[in-house]
Amino acid sequence: MHDTPKSDAGAPRHGPEAPRSDTAATPGDTPRSHTDGSVGTVGTVCSDSTAATAATAKASGVRRAFIASLTGTALEWYDFAVYSAAAALVFGDLFFPSEDPLTGTLLAFSTYAVGYVSRPLGGFVFGRLGDVIGRKKVLIATLVLIGVATFLIGLLPAYGTIGVAAPIALVVLRFAQGVGVGGEWGGAVLLSSEFGDSRRRGFYASAAQVGPPAGNLLANGVLAALGALLTEAQFESWGWRVAFLFSGVLVGFGLWIRAKLEETPVFKAMEAEQSRPQTPIREVFTTQPRALTAAILCRVGPDVLYAMFTVFVLTYATQELDMSRGSALAAVLIGSSVQVFLMPLAGALSDRVNRRLLYGISAIAAAVWPFVFFPMAADGSWLPLAAGVLVALVIHCCLYGPQAAFIAEQFSPRLRYTGSSLAYTLAGIIGGAIAPLLFTTLLSAYDSWVPLALYIALASAISLVGVLLGRNPEAAVDEDAQLAAPKPQATAHLPLPR
Repeated sequence: MHDTPKSDAGAPRHGPEAPRSDTAATPGDTPRSHTDGSVGTVGTVCSDSTAATAATAKASGVRRAFIASLTGTALEWYDFAVYSAAAALVFGDLFFPSEDPLTGTLLAFSTYAVGYVSRPLGGFVFGRLGDVIGRKKVLIATLVLIGVATFLIGLLPAYGTIGVAAPIALVVLRFAQGVGVGGEWGGAVLLSSEFGDSRRRGFYASAAQVGPPAGNLLANGVLAALGALLTEAQFESWGWRVAFLFSGVLVGFGLWIRAKLEETPVFKAMEAEQSRPQTPIREVFTTQPRALTAAILCRVGPDVLYAMFTVFVLTYATQELDMSRGSALAAVLIGSSVQVFLMPLAGALSDRVNRRLLYGISAIAAAVWPFVFFPMAADGSWLPLAAGVLVALVIHCCLYGPQAAFIAEQFSPRLRYTGSSLAYTLAGIIGGAIAPLLFTTLLSAYDSWVPLALYIALASAISLVGVLLGRNPEAAVDEDAQLAAPKPQATAHLPLPR
């Protein structure tokens, strides 16, 4: 795209000309500068001051974007995680009553899966909008959607009050949660990474990755506190609702932070060049199929690993190992608290070493660890269980921390929101959506931990294939640099060639 020719009033002169009056100095005058600040004391000081101000403003924008990405995603994942924990602990009895507790849990986890199945709709709708109208507007919409859905779950009557309408309404609200999360993740990744240095994309993009453990920590912490303060009957009757209603306060806080943000520099550059895509979904599927495949496959293993050690482990510990609900929640809380700090460190590490290599080694570790964990925790003692969950979530950090950068850099800047959102949400269907359901089914059918470990190993192998198909970060760094590079100025003032 060519710039509109500009006046030469302020452009550099070419050829021999008389000196400009504003730069001519007489004895005793204070040295002054050209308009570009290249000559003279005053101009140099002004130029340095302007550059320092711009650098400070940029650093401030990067910090705000990082915080907004982290807090907003954490709040949305609080809503998602509080449902996941409630599905494992109380929803089976309240919304899916059955004589067999395992059957009730199985039905509750089926609604858990709905939250993943609905994510592609969020990815399709909000991912496209994020590449067309901007990152900021979409991220505000997703936060409102998931917050309202979670708040309404806290008000929902149980099966004993309204009968079959209760589980139906629960599924509808869970579906809305999933749509919101499906549109949130891709934008949150781009919000922090497109403000920061593309050569440190692993660290900046990890802001969105801190959201799940932070939200999980907050959700399980609230549930654990309610469980400690209330009796079993009180918790199952109304205590769990408090955790859902609390999301209204958290979402309001998140909206306040995001409303203060500007649009990302990358999207602004796309607007200036008028290079925003018109049909981003079609373009992703037709022009970048390998990138989409790599991004989808790399997510499967981490999703299944996380579902095991933050969701299903609660059911396994309470029903198979006869541990208390509080003990199981405490183990998950410890692991999630460590993840909050390790996630950005893992992202930063992937900027210093080969991101694909780190991801591949971690996928192998994820495949091996379940065969160590289950025998270690078999006696029902709390310490081995907590240590096993902690190690698993550290491995998950080494996968999930760099994952946001790895997925985003598979796609060109103009298709990055759409491509990242589609990969994230489609992978969720074959990864996290069915994982608790399959874990429950396998345990019920075989009454053994071995099929569970084999399932995690298979999912990790699928992620390894995705890593091998993916591209290295350098290509995305070059694309971002090209988009941000200064464009040639108009040359209408230059003399025409003879």
